[in-house]
Parts: sequence; C-alpha cells; structure tokens
Amino acid sequence: MSALFPDEIADYLQRNPSFFEQYADLMAQIFVPHPHGGRAVSLVERQMLTLREKNRQLEHKLAELINYGEENDAISEKVHRLSVGLIAAETFQAVIHLLNFHLRDDFAVPHVALRLWHKPEGIEDLPEFAAVSEELQVFAETLSRPYCGSTAGFGTQSWFGEHAPHIRSQALIALRNGGGTIGLVALGSEEAQRFYADMGTLYLERLGEMVSAALARVTRSVL
Repeated sequence: MSALFPDEIADYLQRNPSFFEQYADLMAQIFVPHPHGGRAVSLVERQMLTLREKNRQLEHKLAELINYGEENDAISEKVHRLSVGLIAAETFQAVIHLLNFHLRDDFAVPHVALRLWHKPEGIEDLPEFAAVSEELQVFAETLSRPYCGSTAGFGTQSWFGEHAPHIRSQALIALRNGGGTIGLVALGSEEAQRFYADMGTLYLERLGEMVSAALARVTRSVL
C-alpha cells in the first residue's frame, strides 16, 4: 500500500466527518506539538487552544471597532459644534475667529491659515486676502479631495508666519462657491505624520464645505 500524502489525509477527513465518531478513542491517543512550543498536547486540547486564540483575536478586533466608533462619535460632536458656530457667525471676522478657535481647541490643530482669491468690497485688508500664486490657485482648482502631506513646493508654509520653519506636515482644503474655487484653508503641524498622504479626509472635506458656505454667506452680506 502506497503512503498517503498529507493533503490526501486532510481531504479524506474533510469528506468523512464521521471518522472520529467511529474512532472516538483515537482523539485521546493522538498528541501534537503545543502551538507555543514545549510539551505535546492532545487534539482536543489543541482545539481548545486554537479556539481560545481565535476568541482573543475577535475580542481585540471588537475592542478596535469600539475604539474607532468612540473616536468617530467624538469627532462628529466637534464637527457639530463648529457647524453650529459657523451658522451663528454674522461677520467675516467672526467666521475666521470661530474657525481658528475650534480647530485649535477642539481638534488640536495648532496652526490654521486661510487665503481667498478675491476681497469683497466692504471688508478691510486682512492676511486672508494676501496674494496667492497662480500656480497654487490652479492646484487648488484640481483638488478633488484635501491634500495631506509635506509643505514642500507649495509656498503655503509662509502662511503660518513665525511658526513656518517648524511646520512639518499640512492639509490643504479647497474652498468652493458654486462650481468655482475661491480659496484654500491650510492646517499645519510640527508633527510630520499629523497629516499624511493616505489618511482619511472625510471630515476635512466636510470642514471645507462648511467654511465655504459660511464665507459665502457673510461676504454676500457686505456687498
């Protein structure tokens, strides 16, 4: 009789689940290596160890999901507070103040800068209306989602004033009114991985939409 290959044995046992019912005593006689080394254990004990390990993995995944859910709930609450504040803001300066306050205190974003391409009549000269290069305006127009990553090559680092030399990562969020791009919000951090290329941008997109709507409303009120 030719020897059976391991795959053939495994296939036979899968197709014949009653095998161990017919040879119940065999279960207690077969010993296999312990999954973490050391002594040999019976098949029954090995199965129990495997089930315990699977339970630990499931508990770990469940804990992660709960943690993510709690984090999302907290972020949603912060976004809600910001949106309520922006709705109540009646002036351009109030919108800028609220944006800086909530992002710094609620979201722990240390540096926030905003640039708009055009200054409406009736609003004083402010840093938010400083000139922006045509290249950067074109880049903002092409953004389908917020940019997250390095500050190199954008010319936005100078927007953060005296903190500019220490900024290591940024998020750039296009502001739009109707179909056109009207400006950019830049969020800066001294941490290189605070804003990184593959991070989720859903809440950044919502931030851009809320700020765009608020700015459109308060700038119309002074025309």
